[in-house]
Amino acid sequence: MTELQLDIQILAIVVAAACALPGVFLVLRKMSMMSDAISHAILFGIVIAFFIVEDLSSPFLVAGAALTGLFTVWVVELFNKSQRVHEDAAIGLVFPLLFSIGVILISRYAGQVHLDVDAVLLGEIAFAPFQRIIIGGWDLGPVATWEMLGILALNALFVVLFYKELKIATFDPALAATLGFSPVILHYALMTMVSFTAVGAFSAVGSILVVALMVGPPATAFLLTQRLSTMILLSVGIGSGNSILGYWFAHWLDVSIAGAIATLIGLVFFVTFLFSPQEGLVFQMWRRRHQRQEFFIDMVLVHLLHHRNTPEEPEECHPGHIAQHLNWDTDTVEKILHKATHRHLIQIQGDLLRLTPDGEARARQRLVE
Repeated sequence: MTELQLDIQILAIVVAAACALPGVFLVLRKMSMMSDAISHAILFGIVIAFFIVEDLSSPFLVAGAALTGLFTVWVVELFNKSQRVHEDAAIGLVFPLLFSIGVILISRYAGQVHLDVDAVLLGEIAFAPFQRIIIGGWDLGPVATWEMLGILALNALFVVLFYKELKIATFDPALAATLGFSPVILHYALMTMVSFTAVGAFSAVGSILVVALMVGPPATAFLLTQRLSTMILLSVGIGSGNSILGYWFAHWLDVSIAGAIATLIGLVFFVTFLFSPQEGLVFQMWRRRHQRQEFFIDMVLVHLLHHRNTPEEPEECHPGHIAQHLNWDTDTVEKILHKATHRHLIQIQGDLLRLTPDGEARARQRLVE
């Protein structure tokens, strides 16, 4: 592994961790698309700031982008509070407008400047390590890595200091207001964190990967746990793992690194969506099928209990009559009776079905419930 490859992977891990921290709360607040809005709308702020200072390395570009991100949040909230436009519609109106204006300004007035729309969208993390910090002859590493480390530290500090407040405000804003801290202030503080994270990662990885890292790993972690602290750690781990694997997939296939990482994030989420042990689609289908079978077994047990020691017992306890009485087909009756017999809930005596002690106890328990 070369030094350049190591620098790229370290930067990808740092960006993934920095994006995952605010991303968790965006996913929990059902505001995932706000990351998309901010990461695209900040192009407008970057262009306007460049026209003012005419220097691509100026920190005013970062300030302009961050202010645009906050402006985007404010406008979306303004539309949403009017109760005439839902939040998703407001996002769909605001960020395409600002992003399109930025694209038009670039294509019309910045054609000779290194502000490329494709680079903005896809980014190219492979180029980030070429801009390095060198002090006294010592190479301290890529500029982008140190910038994202600073953002990661700020994000981590914010989450640690306001963990309780963020947790309460996310799940119960009314309780948060009752306890004396403003959910609105926390909301804009969180959006500020999202804006600065998106701005920091913007030049290195592009807007698409910012959205993928800010939404994909937290959404995947959400399917794996119901604890906030665990979800945060899982989001950081999943994002970092996807970044490393995505880099090597891009290296082996000779494709875009950002595109490979974003694709892998989507694939991992899809697999988790299908096979998660708690919320996975396959598990839910199995659970519904299992519950349906358990319900059918309970119906048979209760039926046999009701007709035990009655004049109609020989007829009512015959497998064929159960199929007719419960309106089941023959295959279903055979499967249910096989499972109940295998679990020693019923036994077959001649042509009749009998409850075992365990089967009778379960039937009586179901009646009580």
